[in-house]
Amino acid sequence: MAETVTNVSEYQAIAKRKLPKMAYDYYASGAEDEWTLKENREAFSRILFRPRILIDVSTIDMTTSVLGIKISMPIMISPTAFQKMAHPEGEYATARAASAAGTVMTLSSWATSSVEEVASTGPGIRFFQLYVYKDRKVVEQLVRRAEKAGFKAIALTVDTPRLGRREADIKNRFVLPPGLTLKNFEGLNLGTMDQANDSGLASYVAGQIDRTLSWKDVKWLQSITTMPILVKGVITAEDARLAVHSGAAGIIVSNHGARQLDYVPATISALEEVVTAAQGRIPVYLDGGVRRGTDVFKALALGASGVFIGRPVVFALAAEGEAGVRNVLRMMREEFELTMALGGCTKLSDITRNHIFTEGDRLGRPLPRM
Repeated sequence: MAETVTNVSEYQAIAKRKLPKMAYDYYASGAEDEWTLKENREAFSRILFRPRILIDVSTIDMTTSVLGIKISMPIMISPTAFQKMAHPEGEYATARAASAAGTVMTLSSWATSSVEEVASTGPGIRFFQLYVYKDRKVVEQLVRRAEKAGFKAIALTVDTPRLGRREADIKNRFVLPPGLTLKNFEGLNLGTMDQANDSGLASYVAGQIDRTLSWKDVKWLQSITTMPILVKGVITAEDARLAVHSGAAGIIVSNHGARQLDYVPATISALEEVVTAAQGRIPVYLDGGVRRGTDVFKALALGASGVFIGRPVVFALAAEGEAGVRNVLRMMREEFELTMALGGCTKLSDITRNHIFTEGDRLGRPLPRM
């Protein structure tokens, strides 16, 4: 008999049993000592609730909008690479599950299905995550293809001028399994990754990704597309202000799932600083460590307009394919709705900073100076 999965985190153990070591380690590991990887989860556990009672919570509305597009809940799917490594249907399954749930799927540049293939699964709200390659013609072509395929926004990853040191991938000499390619780059002779002495992906990034990427490139991207640009990888007030000035449509507070620079704060710890600096001029979203509906509530209480989930999706995909991803989105939705009810909130705008208290509040610490 199949075991009953009662929460999102339980999929990780199932994925570990099912997946080859190289694939599981790729999804699960973080950079270096993996301090930030643990902290992305643990920081949530240090934020406590101040629930309000005796409020009529018989109807709860979780709908919201992202960049003007209505979605069913403030829970969206992060870009994660190589999904066919988890399950043969890969990104197709994730796209269908997101569409059924009425929320956003973000497709990775390094997907094992192309933008056109994902669009072919039917209607849905999709964003495209972009890595900027040294060859800007490649970038232009990719952005145009995403736009043509009906994608609604670009999530520009800005924290990866070089790949973080992921020691599990170095040990495993990570490389894509036979038969899988970076589908978006296949016709451009950039779709394959060679075996290397350490991580094949790290070598690929060193060869292809543009280390000169800077704020002026956000402006350049705006000149080649009408899609709004979300800057993904901001964790400081200083960069939040620069993102606003650069004309970004929004910010995704992200430390790349703790896979880049180790010993940066958990994203939930960095969130309030970024929200304060953005001054309400553009929406701020949170990515990293979200595993429970309570986490979603905490992020919104600290000023996030929504959250993105990554690893839970690939682990559920590995465990049960599309049904797993649908189940993750359903469980997160139900837990979040319950948290709202027990917190005394009937709509997202009811969730305020007064509904939580953080370590900083307990210690009477001011926010980092702006």
